[in-house]
Order: sequence, then structure tokens, then C-alpha cells
Amino acid sequence: MAKVYKKTSGNESIALYLGKRDFVDHVESVDIVDGVIKVDPAELEGRKVWVYLACAFRYGSDDLDVIGLSFRKDIWVKRIQIYPVVGTNPANTPMQEALLKKCGDQGHPFTFTIDTNLPCSVGLQPAPEDAGKSCGVDYEVKAYIAKEADDPDEKISKKDTCRLIIRKIQFAPGKVGAGPKADISKNFMMSDKPVHLEASIEKELYFHGDPIPVHVKINNETTKVVKKIKITVEQTTEVLLYQSDKYSKTVLTEEFAEEIKGESTLEKTFTVIPLLSNNKEKRGLAVDGRLKDEDTNLASTTIIRPGMDKGMQGIMVSYKIKVNLLVSSGGLLGGLTASDVGVEVPLVLMSPKPADVPVE
Repeated sequence: MAKVYKKTSGNESIALYLGKRDFVDHVESVDIVDGVIKVDPAELEGRKVWVYLACAFRYGSDDLDVIGLSFRKDIWVKRIQIYPVVGTNPANTPMQEALLKKCGDQGHPFTFTIDTNLPCSVGLQPAPEDAGKSCGVDYEVKAYIAKEADDPDEKISKKDTCRLIIRKIQFAPGKVGAGPKADISKNFMMSDKPVHLEASIEKELYFHGDPIPVHVKINNETTKVVKKIKITVEQTTEVLLYQSDKYSKTVLTEEFAEEIKGESTLEKTFTVIPLLSNNKEKRGLAVDGRLKDEDTNLASTTIIRPGMDKGMQGIMVSYKIKVNLLVSSGGLLGGLTASDVGVEVPLVLMSPKPADVPVE
């Protein structure tokens, strides 16, 4: 085990231990969340120790009060009583055995199973002036001391709690299909022949930060001139919290000065790399869920099982590559009478699955 994540309550009566903070959604199943709570019974004063795992849509920062400045909606919550122990626990995982060695006799294991229809951790990038705020879907493991698991009339002091934010993430599948292709033929006024445009990518999925070769074929059968080629990558985000709210952000725009005269052709590959580092100022851009101030990526494409309830996803993300030709009529008015020919192909952006870290 490379690292142990630990949070202790303000009164030091309980401590939360996790061996990792990234839990993988394999589409058909999700990694179990297995950890340990260390409990010092001396300070409990007859109360119990609980742990919950919650998936929530959040807006605002944790230090804001609840007068409309901060918003949180729990999408899914599970609770377990840790102390006193009730019932029988499942067999300890290798991760829990390793954590129990660090906790000693006061350690109590817990295990959560995350539903497969829940969203992955994803955030919406705040504006620069809102840098302290968070907006998006996150997962929280929280241990707390209370008389009851969830009594709205019981006030739980912050010193009786400890919590860690975790991530539910998807990695690229092992098998990747062939890349998509799109084409169009467009006719213009005063011309009986079209401009034909075809765009394709080699495979359907690319990793964050990898170059994406976009193959472009142009057959200009007209007397017009193609002045340049513009390639954009567009992120579409659907926020499904209450009602579907769909919007798009351009995460890359590149123009290539390729002139294709009338009755000529071009076949060429152009390489683009959409990066979050080039989009730091764009408010509302979807990014992969982050822990503290760690660097992250543009949000990965949302992969869902057939028949899965989209409404449970919270935020869904997809991408497309758009290829546009600026076609000019030529002559004195060529620039004023230019028009576009365009196609778009879907793009899947994800992170590669890392090597497994052994548990010691």
C-alpha cells in the first residue's frame, strides 16, 4: 500500500483510514469502498459511531453557511453503525487488514458497495473570481459521533466528525473500436458541382493529452476556392439535476491556411490536442473530479450501460470534433461571399487505467 489517507476528528475520538481515494467504475460494477475507523470509546458518552458514504451534487464552498450561499443535494447515501458493533461484518479485505495493522485493537472495518447507476466524480470549473467554490458531483466518506444515525433534531458538532472526499472514476476500456467518419457534399449557387468533405479519426477513444490525428479529404469540384480549414473540439455538458440543462463549450480551435483551388483535391492529416491548461478561464467547463488542489483533466466522456437511468448521472459529458471549410467565391467579392462546409465526428476522451498498486 503506497499511502494511507487519514482524517482525525477534532476531539481525537475517531479517525478515518482509507488506503486509496480513487474507486473505479467498471460500468458493470464499481470497486468497493473499504476502510477502517479507529474509535476511542472513552469520549463517546453513551453515543454511537457511524460512517456514511454520500454521492452529492454540490455548489459553493464548505465554509459558507446555509442561507442560500451554499447548496448541496444528496443523490445517494448509505450509513453503517461502526460502534458498538452490530451484526456480523463481511470478511476483511486485504486493504482493511493492512489498515487494521496501523490502527491496532481500536480499529473497526467498514465496506460500502456503490450502485452502478451513480455518476462519476465531475466538477464544473468556476470562474477565476470564484476559485474557492466547487460545483459538481462528489463522493464523501464521513465518520461521526451521534445518538442516532440520521436524526434531523440532533446537532452534530464538527469536532465529532472526520471526512475524506473520494472519487468514482472511469478508465478507458481495454478494447477500442474503429474511429468514426463523416462526410458531406455541398452545392453552391451558380455552381452545378459540389465541394465534398470527409473527416475521420483513427480510433473512437483517445487519452487526455494525447495527439489526435484528424484525417481530412477534400474534393473541390467547383470553381470556388477553399481558403482555410478550421478544426474545433467541443465539449457538451448535460446537467440532469432537476431538469435537463445542456450546453457546449469549445475547448480547442485551430485554423490551417490550406488553399484548395477549384477542381482540385486535398488529403491531409491535422493533429490537435485539447487540454484543460488552455481553458483555465472558461467558467462552467466540465473537469474530472479533483482532490484538494491536484491537477486534473477535462472531464472524461461519460460511459453508461444500456438501459441505465440518465437522470441519476447528475452531469453527463460528451465531445465532438468539428471540421469546417471556409469556401470563397474568388474575385473581388470573394471574402464577402464566403460560406462554410462542415462535418462533425464524435470523440471519446478518457484516462488510461493505471497499474494496480499492491497492498502490503
